[in-house]
Amino acid sequence: MMAKFEITQRKNGEFQFNLKASNGEIILTSEGYTAKESCKNGIESVKKNSTNDDRFERKLSSNGKFFFNLKAINGQVIGTSEMYESESNRENGIASVKKNAPAAEVVDKTLK
Repeated sequence: MMAKFEITQRKNGEFQFNLKASNGEIILTSEGYTAKESCKNGIESVKKNSTNDDRFERKLSSNGKFFFNLKAINGQVIGTSEMYESESNRENGIASVKKNAPAAEVVDKTLK
């Protein structure tokens, strides 16, 4: 199985995407978008920006877990990772996004 972006709809009607690795694990989650087209643009932005290490903002949460944000060229956050127990796991997550995002297929789960 290859990596993929899945578009889903939240209970509040907003659209979001998850980038899933080939093992099915979510490695990046978007913000909520009011329009599906904006969500698709977010995916394209991830594909474009994920190859540039400068776009990854490495962070430490208030509970001591590690995570990262992927930012667009304008500084806007386009995706956030899960929480990791260690810095090395976070780096593995970033490497996974870099490797998987550019060629990942898009699956729209909102289509019935």
